[in-house]
Amino acid sequence: MKTLFLTLFLFLWGGLASAERLKDIASVEGVRDNQLFGYGLVIGLNGTGDDTDFTNQSFISMLNQFGINLPDGADTDSDNVAAVSLTATLPPFSKPGQTIDVTVSSLGNASSLQGGTLLLSALKGADGQVYAIAQGNLVVGGLGVGGADGSRQSIATPTVARIPNGASVEKAVANSFNRGDTLTFNLNRPDFTTAKQVADKINGLLGPGVAQSLDATSIRVTAPRDPSQRVTFLSILENLDVELGRERAKIVVNSRTGTIIIGQDVTVSPAAVTHGSLTVTINANPVGEFPGAGQELAPRQGVETDEESGHMFVFNQGASLNDIVRAVNQVGAAPGDVMAILEGLKQAGALNADLVVI
Repeated sequence: MKTLFLTLFLFLWGGLASAERLKDIASVEGVRDNQLFGYGLVIGLNGTGDDTDFTNQSFISMLNQFGINLPDGADTDSDNVAAVSLTATLPPFSKPGQTIDVTVSSLGNASSLQGGTLLLSALKGADGQVYAIAQGNLVVGGLGVGGADGSRQSIATPTVARIPNGASVEKAVANSFNRGDTLTFNLNRPDFTTAKQVADKINGLLGPGVAQSLDATSIRVTAPRDPSQRVTFLSILENLDVELGRERAKIVVNSRTGTIIIGQDVTVSPAAVTHGSLTVTINANPVGEFPGAGQELAPRQGVETDEESGHMFVFNQGASLNDIVRAVNQVGAAPGDVMAILEGLKQAGALNADLVVI
């Protein structure tokens, strides 16, 4: 019955007009996050480090930078050191001196990063240039313990850690925000109707021709060149309420949990499906009295379900998928039966919607 209530709620909600702020449904072209990546060493571990060759080589290279040259064949194995990869996200408009969070992940066979400290490491962008420098004490959310017999027990993941505000930005990333006479909004979910609504909303506020919808994703807007005026301009536009276009008719089925989510505008055509002892019939038969004096037969669409127990339901208000799901639920069919019926309707061409199985 939970599936039924959820289905009915989505049908009712889908019929309501939806208005969202422009900043929630679109982004400005060129204004985006940038991913950073690096490599480093974590020291100070309590015997939970790794003993891989690349860790030893990195450890020797670090010592050489401080003028410490080890003799050939010297034992460099240390359980207190671990090689790690570093990842971070550089937000747009980040300036040198600001800080960002860093995620630290073990590369070798270290059992835990608990209590470790990351040595000074460079974070590079996709172009190979250094954009931030990371260093600091690790915060580990997981816990790993081991016994003398070799048994181990882990809670969460002790080989992944965070360093809040652990990297200092060294270089700003160039963007196209202050270039040219136009700005382009890109919708998060491409839709021709929504793109037109955005352009119409902006033109209604600023005058015709200011905004042009280029395709289902992009809306180009004429903007002032002065950076200060452009910021004010965007502040006004991103808070505009825009009516969203109705999504494509879609059904999402989670085969693991049995959850069925039905979107708006989902309909079915006349068909009949038999699944085990359950029969679902979708008809569009004309009914009425014998025609005469201009009287015509009135078509009636309905949904009928039948099983061996004798349950039968007839709906005369039109054949909708909502009717089918409600009828199948009322006779106590399992979610698997509903999924099988939906898949059968789709294969028969009677389901006017996209069927997505996750």
